Amino acid sequence: MAARPSRSVLTAPRDPVELQRRQAAGDLRVLTAAAYRDLVNSAGLEQAYSRTDVVVASETVLSDQGLLQLSLGPADPPIRLRELQLGGVAAQVGSAAADLVLPLGGGLQDPGRRSGAQVLSELLAGRDLSLSALGDPTPLQPRPELSGRVRLADLGVARLLLHRAVVENGIVAVSSGEGLLRTHLGPVLGPMASALYSSTGSGSIGLTMPALAQLGPGSPLLVGGAMGWVVGAGSGHHPAVRRQSSGHACAPGAVAAVAVDLEDVDAAALRSCYLEGHGAALLVALAAPVLLLDLTVAAQAATGPEDLQVPVLDLAIPRRVKPQLASVSYGQLLTGALQLAGQRVRCAPAHSPRLAEEAALRLMDLLCNGRFPLQLPWRPLSARPTLVPLDL
Repeated sequence: MAARPSRSVLTAPRDPVELQRRQAAGDLRVLTAAAYRDLVNSAGLEQAYSRTDVVVASETVLSDQGLLQLSLGPADPPIRLRELQLGGVAAQVGSAAADLVLPLGGGLQDPGRRSGAQVLSELLAGRDLSLSALGDPTPLQPRPELSGRVRLADLGVARLLLHRAVVENGIVAVSSGEGLLRTHLGPVLGPMASALYSSTGSGSIGLTMPALAQLGPGSPLLVGGAMGWVVGAGSGHHPAVRRQSSGHACAPGAVAAVAVDLEDVDAAALRSCYLEGHGAALLVALAAPVLLLDLTVAAQAATGPEDLQVPVLDLAIPRRVKPQLASVSYGQLLTGALQLAGQRVRCAPAHSPRLAEEAALRLMDLLCNGRFPLQLPWRPLSARPTLVPLDL
């Protein structure tokens, strides 16, 4: 009878190369964050660690902080673009003759509510969109205008860039004002009658992987059902945020910007939407592998919703720093209501738990079948915050 492994063997740190070899051999042991927490609760942390190589974290982000980067091929006769509309949305023309940028947000004053987010959804659905452009004629690029219809396949470069994609923790939005307050997360009713929370909580990338420690420039992750990559620190990156003793952020902390090529994106893994009083935005499913390299990482990934805190902010105050009214657990949010100054406030997620769960299962399948790489970043996210106030 074989001897039972010693405690030191069960809990020994792992080399990432070992996990890569297991993946190549088809023996990689992968669990979703929820399944891993269940295993920890039933078998204990050390046993769960010894039976699991990778935990898959997932979430959905609702944001207008992003853009579509597009490139048109050469026309005949050539045109030097000056102004262009794609699908009825004005694009910004880049320094190159045919490089275009369409912001995801906007449309606040547009009755048609069109923006880059709607253009993205229609391109992914296979529709052909109207294209009209004016040029600055030159001897080499004499064409003064261009019009027609294009599909995704007609674009040389088609890429989605999200400036604020993976965010460590989130907020709970409430309003102390009377009536309905329209926010970037959706409408909240005041005074203190309803709340919206932005993060998935336990199982999200930022709360399964504190400080986004395994993400850096070039790190692969699943974006809209396709393999995307981390560009670097994102908008509002604040790595020095106050943290719990477990290392988890007490408020939005580290932020990663990500990119993905549209040719691989699954239209079912994102949604264009319109927030009344705020404008267009995009809901995108994200997932990332968390390599269990030691017991500390394993313990952080096992932290449940009742042990993770999120700040409650009053968005009715039109100042840069919003008043923090309380800090509540994600366990409380999952009950559908929170207690605020002795008052029961109904709450709901400003994201899609279903899309997040589907992203986790998809990434789990890709990892087990060796179709998604396991690697640590060649350099971490910047320690310099990008959340720099503009005091003008």
